[in-house]
Amino acid sequence: MMKLLPLAALSTAVALLAGCATVPPPGPRLDTTLTARSQSDRIKYIILHYTVSDLPRSIKILTQQEVSAHYLLTDTDQPFFYTLVDESRQANHAGLSSWKIYNQLNSASIGIEIVNPGFVDTPQGRVYAPFKQAQIDQLILLLKQIVARHDIKPENILGHNDIAPQRKQDPGPMFPWKQLADAGLVAWPEPSRVAARLQLFQQQVPDVAWFQRKLAQHGYAVPQTGELDQATRNVMVVFQSKYRQSLYDGEPDAETAAILDVLTSPLPVQMAVPPTVMPPPQPAPGTLPTE
Repeated sequence: MMKLLPLAALSTAVALLAGCATVPPPGPRLDTTLTARSQSDRIKYIILHYTVSDLPRSIKILTQQEVSAHYLLTDTDQPFFYTLVDESRQANHAGLSSWKIYNQLNSASIGIEIVNPGFVDTPQGRVYAPFKQAQIDQLILLLKQIVARHDIKPENILGHNDIAPQRKQDPGPMFPWKQLADAGLVAWPEPSRVAARLQLFQQQVPDVAWFQRKLAQHGYAVPQTGELDQATRNVMVVFQSKYRQSLYDGEPDAETAAILDVLTSPLPVQMAVPPTVMPPPQPAPGTLPTE
């Protein structure tokens, strides 16, 4: 005759069986005592954007839609950053993009959106909105921290228009890149070298093929056709709106050539002069040398 278990014992047995059924399988055995020498940080670029929206709409777009950014800088009286995506994760801010040998820069960059209305088109032409100085002050502080964390090179802090010149304008010609240069964050053409190059290029402006080669050397995706087509003009406008914000008409002129040539022609490394080895002093006649 089968002996029935008490109700309490039966409940305990069922619970134990249920627990056994949900125990996860053992994980892999990992040894973390070794580290490869050949590795690098995933983050190599910082990409700057403007939102073309006010703050509430910018928050909605960047948190509830398909685009995102690691940081959103407000335009409040005392600007601050919303941290929307952890730096260890990919944000979707760059889209179809390229710079030098990299494509699809989302996976290798940190995206920073700055609340700014962008531009309006008027009968007199396109008018861009300025950035608040308080925003730029906050941006510089954050950029210095990110650069220190990820060892970002100065030439790798870029605008969205740098990496997508055929479809993007941000952060536009009102963005104060020179302030970032003065803070040691981005590369900038040295004025005396530009002036010296300008004298040469005023005598003979290079042909379009030269500009296309130099723009590609700098980092832009630009056609190599030798023709001043619209795609080449678009890249030229982006370059000029960054380094010569007084005039960005897309024309390949002497000043643009001078700036571009300086940026793509680094100064030669100065060879260190070995110190002069002086012969040891000779003892005076009639004396013994000392140790």
